[in-house]
Amino acid sequence: MKMTLGIDIGSTTVKLVVIKEGQVVQTWYERHLSQVRSKTLELIQQAKEQIGGDPFHIAVSGSAGLGVAKAADLPFIQEVFATGEVVKKSVPDTDVVIELGGEDAKIIFFTGGLEERMNGSCAGGTGAFIDQMATLLDVTPGELDELSLRSEKIYTIASRCGVFAKSDIQPLLNQGARKEDIAASIFQAVVDQTITGLAQGRRIEGKVLFLGGPLYYFKGLQRQFVKSLGLTEETAVFPEMGRYAVAIGAALYSQQSGPQLTYDQLVERLQRAATQAPQTRRLTPLFEKEEEYEAFCDRHAKASVPLASLEDYQGDAYLGVDCGSTTTKLVLMAQDGSILYDYYSANKGNPVEIVRRQLETLLPLCQGRITIKASAATGYGEDLIKHAFNIDAGLVETMSHFKAARSFNPKVDFILDIGGQDIKCFKVRNDSIDSIMLNEACSSGCGSFISTFAQSMGYDVEEFAKLGLFSKYPVDLGSRCTVFMNSSVKQAQKEGATVEDISAGISISVVKNAVYKVIRASSAQELGENIVVQGGTFLNDAVLRAFEMELGRPVVRPRIAGLMGAYGAALYARELGLSRSSLITIEQLSQFAHTSKSTVCGLCGNHCNLTVNSFGGGKRYISGNRCERPLGRQQSEPLPNLYRYKLEKIKALVPVEGWRGKIGIPLGLNMLENLPFWFAFFTKLGFEVILSGISTRSMYIKGQFSIPSDTVCYPAKLLHGHIETLLEQGIKNIFYPCMTYNFDEKTGDNHYNCPVVAYYPELLHANVEGLNNVNFIYPHIGIHKRNTFAKKIREELLAFFPELTLRECRQATEAAYEAYEQWMADVKAEGRRAIDIAREMGKKIVVLSGRPYHIDPEINHGIDELISSFGIVVVSEDCVADLVEPAKVQVLNQWTYHARLYNAAKYVCTQPDMQLVQLVSFGCGIDAITTDEVREILESRGKLYTQLKIDEITNLGAVKIRIRSLLEAVNERERNNGV
Repeated sequence: MKMTLGIDIGSTTVKLVVIKEGQVVQTWYERHLSQVRSKTLELIQQAKEQIGGDPFHIAVSGSAGLGVAKAADLPFIQEVFATGEVVKKSVPDTDVVIELGGEDAKIIFFTGGLEERMNGSCAGGTGAFIDQMATLLDVTPGELDELSLRSEKIYTIASRCGVFAKSDIQPLLNQGARKEDIAASIFQAVVDQTITGLAQGRRIEGKVLFLGGPLYYFKGLQRQFVKSLGLTEETAVFPEMGRYAVAIGAALYSQQSGPQLTYDQLVERLQRAATQAPQTRRLTPLFEKEEEYEAFCDRHAKASVPLASLEDYQGDAYLGVDCGSTTTKLVLMAQDGSILYDYYSANKGNPVEIVRRQLETLLPLCQGRITIKASAATGYGEDLIKHAFNIDAGLVETMSHFKAARSFNPKVDFILDIGGQDIKCFKVRNDSIDSIMLNEACSSGCGSFISTFAQSMGYDVEEFAKLGLFSKYPVDLGSRCTVFMNSSVKQAQKEGATVEDISAGISISVVKNAVYKVIRASSAQELGENIVVQGGTFLNDAVLRAFEMELGRPVVRPRIAGLMGAYGAALYARELGLSRSSLITIEQLSQFAHTSKSTVCGLCGNHCNLTVNSFGGGKRYISGNRCERPLGRQQSEPLPNLYRYKLEKIKALVPVEGWRGKIGIPLGLNMLENLPFWFAFFTKLGFEVILSGISTRSMYIKGQFSIPSDTVCYPAKLLHGHIETLLEQGIKNIFYPCMTYNFDEKTGDNHYNCPVVAYYPELLHANVEGLNNVNFIYPHIGIHKRNTFAKKIREELLAFFPELTLRECRQATEAAYEAYEQWMADVKAEGRRAIDIAREMGKKIVVLSGRPYHIDPEINHGIDELISSFGIVVVSEDCVADLVEPAKVQVLNQWTYHARLYNAAKYVCTQPDMQLVQLVSFGCGIDAITTDEVREILESRGKLYTQLKIDEITNLGAVKIRIRSLLEAVNERERNNGV
C-alpha cells in the first residue's frame, strides 16, 4: 500500500487524512459552515504538498459526503463500514463502538452479532446539540466542558431533542442555577439519549470504543459515559484517532474502491462539483427586487411608538422588565406612554447581571429629574428579577403582550408573538382575550432555532437573516419540527444549496410552524382583520415577509416588536397607581451581590431540586419548589386536590403477609387505577402483594437500558424501572396482565385501553432480561367480563399456582370488583366534596384531565400542586365525567380514558367557576385526536382550552406561564363582564 486519502464529510465538519505506507502522515479537521463542497476543495488544496504528484486511491464517507462523492464521481463508503475497517485494524477486541458526530450518532455492536443503530433525522444527543447548549449558556464548547468538570449535581434535561432541552435549561438559567451543574447535566443528557435512543434496549457492555469529535474533545462527556455505563480504564477506550476514525476507514477502504487519481484530477472533479446548480426543491423568493424591499421597510416603519429624550425629560416614569426565555428587555416609559429608554439583549445565561448593569446605567441618569413611580416584571425570569431588584409587581407575559398590542392598536383582534422559545397567539373579542394558543414544551418554530442555526454556520442572527432576503432559490424545509429541518438542511447542503438559500428557507419554515402547528389555521380569515405581530423574531424582516406571504395580507409590526413585553409591563406599572416605586436604589445597587447554590428540599417526598439565590443583606429567592413549604408559607389547611387524594390512597394500601408468598405488581400505566382490583384479588388468594412503589427519576434510570423505543410515552418508559425495582427485591412472581379492554363505563362507542397500555407487558417480556429468571405472568385478561372472569383468571394462573381452586378465584373475584367499585365511588365522592368546598370558599376549580397514571408525581412533575398554589381546587376528570350525558364527538369514541375526558370537558362548559386543563404525554399518538376534540368542545361553548404536554421535562416554568395566562384571561373576561 503506497498512498491513500480518506475524506469524512459530516454534518458540521470535514476530516481529511493522508496515509502513506500504512501510517497516517497528516490530518485536517475543520468546520465547513455549510459550505461543504468549497471547504472540501480547500482542504485538498492545503494537502497538495503531502499528496504530491503520484497517483493515489481515495474514498469519501460521512453524512454529507454522498452528494460530494456523486457530484465529483468519487468512491463512497458508508460510515458504518468505514468504522468497521478501523476497528478491525486498530482495536479488534472491541465489543461496542459509540460514535458521536456533529449531527449523527451511532452504536455498532460487534459482540453477539454485528448490529448498527443510528439516529434518525433528529440531531438530539450529538455535537450540534452540545454546540447549541453552549450557545444557550453563552460559553464556547470548550468552556462548557471546563464548567462541567466543576459540577456538584445533575439536573434532569431532555436530550432527544435540542429544543426540548432548551425548555429545561432556560428556566434553570432564569432561576439562577449554576452553569457548572447545567453543563454536566447537558453531557449527562447526551449519555441518556445514547443509552435510550440509540441502544434501544440492548445493553452496552464489554470493551467500548468511543469515536467522533465530541467524545474526543469533551472530557466531561467522557466522564459521564464512563460513570453511567459502569466502565473502567480498560473497558472505556478513547483513542487519539477518534476524530478521524471514519476518514481513516475510508482511506483503508479506498484500495478496493476503483482506479487511482492524481492531485490535479481530484481538484478538477471537486471544482466541477462545487459549481453545479442546486437540485433541492425551491420556493418563491422573499423579495425579487431591492425596490420591493424598500417599500416593505417604509410601510412597517410607520408603525412606531413616540420616543422622548431621557436627558431632557422631567417627571414621572414607569419601568418594565421582560426577562424572557432567551433575551432580556427593559423599557422606561414616560407618563404619556412615550419611551425614554430601552434595552434588548441576549440573556447570556445570566439575566440578573444584565438587569443589574442596566440599572447601574439608568438610575444615575434619572436622579434628580425623573421619579420612577412604579415598576413591573414579566417573562420566564419574572420572579427572580422581581425579588432581586425589589420590583413592585409582576404579571404573566401573555397579559403584558396583550396590553402592549392593545395600546398600540385598540382594534387588534389577533396577536402573534414569536419569541426565543415561545409562540403566543391571542384572539381578542370584546376587548378581552377570547382564546390563547401557546406552543408546547417544544420550541419548534421559534427564534432560538434561527439563532442557534446561524451561529452553527458562523454568523450572527442579524447577518444570517439578511442573507436570505434576496435568495433566488429558498430551500423548502417544510413545516415539521425545526429539529427535523437539520436533515433537510443537510440534504440541501449535499445538493449545493448556499447559505442564502438555507437562511430564506429557515425563515419561511419558522412561519409555517407557527401558522400550521400552533395556530392551526386553515385560512387567513381565521386570524382576523387587525393583526399585530411582535416578539424579537419578527424583527427579522425575512420572517415578517414570509408571514405576510403565507397569509396573503399585510400585518402590523411595531417598531418595538422585540420590546412589547417590557412595554406592556411598563403600562401595567402605570396602572398600579403607586406614589413611588420600591425599586432598588443606587445605594442598594452598589451593595448588590448575586450568588446561587443548589440544594434538595427534604420537607416531603418530592425532593425538589431547589436553587437558592442570595442578593446580599439577607435577601434571597428560592426557585424549583413545587409547593410553598421551602418558602415557609405553607397553608395551614391545603385546598382539596384529587391528584394528591388518589396518590395517598394508593400509598395507604399496605401489603398483608400471605401464606402463598409474595407477588409483585409494577405501579405504572393502568395499574395505578386498577390496583385496588388486583390488590384485593391477590390478597384474598393469600398472596402478599408487593408494589414497585411510586415512580422516581432514579427508578427510570434503573430501567433505561432496556427501553427499545425512544418515541414511546414517558409513563410507558417508567415501567422498565418498576420491573427492575421488583427484580432487585428478589420477587419471583411478577403479575402484569395485558388488557385490551378496560371496565365498560357505558360512555363511549367502546371501552378499549390504548395499545401501549394494553400490550406493554409483552414488550417488557421481550426486552427485560431479568424477567427470564422469574415467573412473569402477563396473561390477556378481560376485567370487563365479570361473569367469566374467575374461570378465565384461574386458567391463566394454574401454570404458576396449580393448587388454585375455582372457588378461591370466585371469592377473590367478588372481593376485587367490590374493592374497585368502592374505590371509584370514594374518588367521585371526594371530587363532589372538593367542589362543594371550593364554592363555599369562593375558589375557582380546575379539572386537571388526563389519564389515571398522570397522578404519578414523576409523570406530572407536581403540576397539580403548582395549580393548587394559585388558590385553586384541583379535581380530576373521573370525578365529573358521569355528571352529564355522554358527549357526542366527531371521532370514533372507543377509548375509556378519552370518553371520560370528553365528558369532563362537556361538564366544565356548564359550570362558570370551572376550567379544564388537559395533560398530554409526549409520544401519545392518540392524543393528537383528543386535543382537537377537547378544544372544540370547550371553545364552542366559550371556554378557554389549556394543554400541558409532559415528558421527562421537569421544569415547570412554561407550565406556570400557561396556568397564569389561563387565570388572567378568565379574570379579564370577568372584569369586562362586570363579574
